Amino acid sequence: MPIPTTTLPSGTSVPVLGQGTWKMGERRDRFAQEVAALRLGIELGMTLIDTAEMYASGGAEEVVREAITGRRDEVFVVSKVLPSNASRSATIRACEASLTRLGIDRIDLYLLHWRGGVPLSQTVEAFETLKASGKIADWGVSNFDVDDMEELAALPGGQAVAANQVLYNLGNRGIDFDLIPWQRKRGIPVMAYSPVGEGNLAGDGRLKTVAGRHGATPAQVALAWTLRGDGVIAIPKASQEKHVRDNGAAADIRLTAQDLSDLDAAFPPPRRKQPLAMV
Repeated sequence: MPIPTTTLPSGTSVPVLGQGTWKMGERRDRFAQEVAALRLGIELGMTLIDTAEMYASGGAEEVVREAITGRRDEVFVVSKVLPSNASRSATIRACEASLTRLGIDRIDLYLLHWRGGVPLSQTVEAFETLKASGKIADWGVSNFDVDDMEELAALPGGQAVAANQVLYNLGNRGIDFDLIPWQRKRGIPVMAYSPVGEGNLAGDGRLKTVAGRHGATPAQVALAWTLRGDGVIAIPKASQEKHVRDNGAAADIRLTAQDLSDLDAAFPPPRRKQPLAMV
């Protein structure tokens, strides 16, 4: 089955299941394997690829470059600027460096990796300059809580934010209380990183009963749970072929009301505001 899509505020349609690249590019002896994994994911419809200048100091972007060579038009590329590079001029330089490492002339979605000491207004100005020049198509943020999003939206140009990438999985679901409803109301997708809890949920016995109902693995159930609602994009990282195929198959799982009730009992939803979790 085709992977479902969601829509950015700009109208761009993207798959709700993509591929992460955190910890890729750190070892040359794994380069070919990582490239092959990303290419397989593209073939399976996971055409959104998330990376960042921070990952392996640009090494992950080089893995992405190799993986998308000859297939640029099929792929939606997301990258991120470090907060230390988020001033007006440094953001533009960082973007240009990422473009060079990626071997492309436009980043589809460019994110501020997390908040730092640079005023948000400077970063927004830089993002808008990059949009006007065609070097990025959309921009967004990462690791922003509701108060950060409200501050951003109040800035000139701030309402153009296209996505917010945050930690979200069964074991870290604090954003169900306030951030996800806030973003859904405004049509701003959530990008869920570490949707399987850095692999910890793959061996969690609390998922086995639901997994058995679907002939799936606990990791696939965890991933399907993340994708259960509108406006959430998951970006699991996989560097082995079987893992990539398992992730892709998770998009076909349709959790029942009983499944969701059982998972809520095992992983209770938040009843009050919680600090934004980060990795």
